[in-house]
Amino acid sequence: AVIKEQLQESHGRCEYAVYVQALIFRLEGKIQESLELFQTCSILNPRSADNLKQVARSLFLLGKHKAAIEVYNEAAKLDEKDWEISHNLGVCYMYLKHFNKEISHNLGVCYMYLKHFNKARDQLNNALEMNRHDLTYMMLGKIHLLEGETEKAIEVYKKAVEFSPENTDLLTKLGLIYLQLGDYQKAFEHLGKALTYDQGNYKATLAAGSMMQAHGDYDVALSKYRAVASSMPESPPLWNNIGMCFFGKKKYVAAISCLKRANYLAPFDWKILYNLGLVHLTMQQYASAFHFLSAAINFQPKMGELYMLLAVALTNLEDIENAKRSYEQAVALDKCNPLVNLNYAVLLYNHGDKKGALCQYQEMEKKVAALKENSTLDFDPE
Repeated sequence: AVIKEQLQESHGRCEYAVYVQALIFRLEGKIQESLELFQTCSILNPRSADNLKQVARSLFLLGKHKAAIEVYNEAAKLDEKDWEISHNLGVCYMYLKHFNKEISHNLGVCYMYLKHFNKARDQLNNALEMNRHDLTYMMLGKIHLLEGETEKAIEVYKKAVEFSPENTDLLTKLGLIYLQLGDYQKAFEHLGKALTYDQGNYKATLAAGSMMQAHGDYDVALSKYRAVASSMPESPPLWNNIGMCFFGKKKYVAAISCLKRANYLAPFDWKILYNLGLVHLTMQQYASAFHFLSAAINFQPKMGELYMLLAVALTNLEDIENAKRSYEQAVALDKCNPLVNLNYAVLLYNHGDKKGALCQYQEMEKKVAALKENSTLDFDPE
């Protein structure tokens, strides 16, 4: 009411009242209305970098990243040392996918969303030189991950953790990267620190549980998942992991129940569909396995193991020709897994193609020899 009175008295020319009304509109989700009012502020006071930053922020929220970059660049001319502008420029460039940074931070954010990663990286680094900030480190690390530069991302997150050692988001992210790389000791170290500072950290708890699950400690993993189930009851990864814990404990009905809940929450997640297919195969429910594995292949058509499992289901459904086609696709896609060739050899042998079976068996032996030579892989000779 006070703002409206002020606007009426000034005939809409009170910069502060217009600015506050614009902020209120943004908080209410009325982004277009807030943009128009912030533009009015810029007309009333064209030398204000803050007004331009707010215009750019509204454009960013509307998904107009290129327009946001132009406005952030205008704001940067008025205030060259504004960390926020560089940061947001970097993010905008990231979304533009130019892998090359609120003035520097916000420019970086805009460039990131536009997937202009080079420009995004430059702006984010500019922002860090002006003022180190957790969020800027997070965005810079994200750009390196999007570019496939995992080692550079790790270095960025390490510097971030040194700067802000109690930031649980940074600790969790670093732990997750180490987990993906198979470095369980460092992963557990960082995830443990994150849980020390925030016992309710959902991502860290889920990751720690998955590590225990991978080592066969299903009951301990389930206790971890139980701790976060009440706060995140609609998390697809949570129900997926719970389902696979029950699978490891050979409680297949419970596993399917949990996995179907995960599938309901995330119907396009191929990993959940893969797990559902695997459990149904184990229960000898081959038609259901075929259904889920076919769906997984639609979302992940380049994974050979999916075709192998599909071929197993087709074999048991007595559709031999399509099973052979699936095995051929699996062999073409998967150059490392000897089980693909072994299963294919068994199928060919059982249906009288001894020459083809021998060929697949020899390919399997080559893969086994290669796996034995690679000491970094944990290979089961049986």
